[in-house]
Amino acid sequence: MGMGRRRLVLLFPQLGDFDSIEYAQALVAAWPQLEAAGIAVLAIGIGDEASRQRFCAFTGFPSERLQVDAEPQLHRALGLYEGLRQIGGAWPNLLLMCAGIGSPGTLAEVLRGYTGDRNAPQRIADDETIQAGPLPPIQGSFFAKAGGTGFQRPFELATVRLRNMSEVLGHWRTYVPRDDFLTQRGGTFLLEADDTLLYSYRDRGILGFSETMARPLSFLDPILG
Repeated sequence: MGMGRRRLVLLFPQLGDFDSIEYAQALVAAWPQLEAAGIAVLAIGIGDEASRQRFCAFTGFPSERLQVDAEPQLHRALGLYEGLRQIGGAWPNLLLMCAGIGSPGTLAEVLRGYTGDRNAPQRIADDETIQAGPLPPIQGSFFAKAGGTGFQRPFELATVRLRNMSEVLGHWRTYVPRDDFLTQRGGTFLLEADDTLLYSYRDRGILGFSETMARPLSFLDPILG
């Protein structure tokens, strides 16, 4: 990316990982502010060209700002958490992590998606229609009737996650060419123009891509204002 400007470097897990998609969606929503602040963004995820294209088409993440690697070589070099590595292979370990084993904070974050969070922003606009998996289309105004507006209402984030899950599972082998690295976690690194490390965060578990999940990009508040 070169020196001379602030750079936000993101190490995504598998592009089919729900954390990768949710993080990308948060970044896309803040993209105008990132550009206005002069922050260059580069994400590197585990996948191939087909998964890169599908991921960007679904999330709106700029394709020129996403690189892919078939194996988590950079993740390993940076010492990022590989996830649970018990006997049985990637799938059993992934399921154990989804249950909170070797994945701190996962269950609490799943619960937050259902119960709502008054400290988190609204995720679905009142005039938006969202199609989430097997559910019929849901109008954003439904959540307003159930809980109000201006914050994350009960079931709102869970509905967004269901939509993301439906997309990934419907195109699984595109998003995840290999199952070997299902448990690999990612990281966030913010560099100053002179390469000074301003901020870093290393994921510790599933649904833990930020240390402030209610507002995943709050670490940028001092810069974005």
